[in-house]
Amino acid sequence: MEEKIEELTLLLLYLTAWEEPGYAYNNQGEISEQKFYSSWKGYSFDALNNLTEKNYLYGSKYKNKSVTLTPEGVKQAKKLMKKYLN
Repeated sequence: MEEKIEELTLLLLYLTAWEEPGYAYNNQGEISEQKFYSSWKGYSFDALNNLTEKNYLYGSKYKNKSVTLTPEGVKQAKKLMKKYLN
């Protein structure tokens, strides 16, 4: 059951996310402009912490009121859309 809660939490974070421009290092170690997906973290802290440990979220353990999905988190959320919404 915990796995489904985490999957649905990630999916809801993605579906309610907004895009923000930002900068990050690319694979060559150069800074490049990217889109980041942020969402309010009104979900189970256990689920958010587990998603952070799986590298799907940045910074859920901080006092911020929002979290940012990692590129891997966005990719996984899109897979979950197919699983749960089709």
